[in-house]
Amino acid sequence: MSDTLTPDVIGRRVEVNGEHATVRFAGVVPPVAGPWLGVEWDNPERGKHDGSHEGTVYFKCRHPTGGSFVRPNKVNFGTDFLTAIKNRYVLEDGPEEDRKEQIVTLGNKPVETVGFDSLMKQQSQLSKLQEVSLRNCAVSCAGEKGGVAEACPNIRRVDLSKNLLSSWDEVIHIADQLRHLEVLNLSENKLKFPSGSALTGTFSALKVLVLNQTGITWAEVLRCAAWCPGLEELYLESNNIVISERPTDVLQTVKLLDLSSNQLIDENQLYLIAHLPRLEQLILSDIGISSIHFPDAGIGCKTSMFLSLQYLVVNDNQISQWSFFNELDKLPSLRALSCLRNPLTKEDKEANMTRQLIIASIGQLKTLNKCEILPKERRTAELDYRKAFGNEWKQAGGHQDPDKNRLSEEFLRAHPRYQFLCLKYGAPEDWELKTQQPFMLKNQLLTLKIKYPDQLDQKVLEKQLPGSMTIQKVKGWLSRLLKVPVSDLLLSYESPKEPGIEIKLENDLQSLRFYSVENEDCLLVRW
Repeated sequence: MSDTLTPDVIGRRVEVNGEHATVRFAGVVPPVAGPWLGVEWDNPERGKHDGSHEGTVYFKCRHPTGGSFVRPNKVNFGTDFLTAIKNRYVLEDGPEEDRKEQIVTLGNKPVETVGFDSLMKQQSQLSKLQEVSLRNCAVSCAGEKGGVAEACPNIRRVDLSKNLLSSWDEVIHIADQLRHLEVLNLSENKLKFPSGSALTGTFSALKVLVLNQTGITWAEVLRCAAWCPGLEELYLESNNIVISERPTDVLQTVKLLDLSSNQLIDENQLYLIAHLPRLEQLILSDIGISSIHFPDAGIGCKTSMFLSLQYLVVNDNQISQWSFFNELDKLPSLRALSCLRNPLTKEDKEANMTRQLIIASIGQLKTLNKCEILPKERRTAELDYRKAFGNEWKQAGGHQDPDKNRLSEEFLRAHPRYQFLCLKYGAPEDWELKTQQPFMLKNQLLTLKIKYPDQLDQKVLEKQLPGSMTIQKVKGWLSRLLKVPVSDLLLSYESPKEPGIEIKLENDLQSLRFYSVENEDCLLVRW
């Protein structure tokens, strides 16, 4: 830029030596002659002061070292949308004598081509573009009116993240020319909202909007959502958002909402979005949440909140109480949960036990931390849970006869699914409770009978094996015992409680306990 300044530079987004900033001041800064721009850096460590110089306040910064003065000719005010597209996607012809060998730019990669044929020409035409990535290309405005619509009318997906857009007006000027636009990423732009509100239909085809690290407020989110009647996915990561009001006429079509790394969101604010009718995925990673409660649902009941929610992500939070997972069982549609790196779910030697307890606490869950919950794993988790808290259940008034149960309110709150598990598997027997110790199940020795259904001459063997022993190790032991290759062995088991039902032990990496093998069960060996 030249040293001549115009009044409209205030508020413009700029780039200086690869760093982004916002212009807060334009003018003279005595005693040094000539024009200056006062900028507030996105990275406050880049600056030197708060907008003051020798006792005079020229502009204000949010951070005491967020500001600098720079000469106008050192500042890049960016380029327009269409020019940026041409720079990245249009084929550049070489000298006439070298027409057989061309340099083609596809994405941001130069590709050498031999034979500049019609197929390459067709691929280079802007009108054919449907997906455009202009991340960090210094785009600051739409450009000539109507130019985008004429040159590339078929664009459906645009990445404009980390550019120099300073106003929603410019975004609207671009989007207004892209009538098929479905996906728009504006992350890491600082956008001021237009004064007018008559913008209906501007984003009429938009389905996915990404606004991570834009500084947008919740009120602005709702205003923006009014322009997007068919929005399905909204990403709002790292914006210091406070959910201040309930969406009524907007966000009604949203299926995925990402509120990650907004540390000011608390449990009460979540109630304001709890009745979005189509919300299926909610991402709440790193918001500092430690508890959740659905006051409209009692013990064993389902909540009327988040009726469509199927997938919840609460990674990197402060969850340290089991009541959190008991409450999640109240969500009627919840099928998948991710809860990594919380105080209660840190990766340690008890990680497998923690997983089992979560599975037992949330009856409808099908996937935990992106791992499918197989029916056998659920059965094991629920049986172990039933045994582990059996003594506590009995002391709280539990009885073998359901009609004689007089369970305390305290136990029901702590273990809301326990009664259901007793109905599903039967109440725990006294002999189980005498030998079972909570949280030590993996160390239990199982007394098993070893039978060989296809080898009648083999004698039935009785053997004690650790419940934590993997199927692979059991096969190794049997291979040495029987002098049979491991690869030839097929294992299954049957329980005297369920005669005639044979369960295959198919996964060599899983333990006997994973398959709910218990004392006095019979291990069946074939080869």
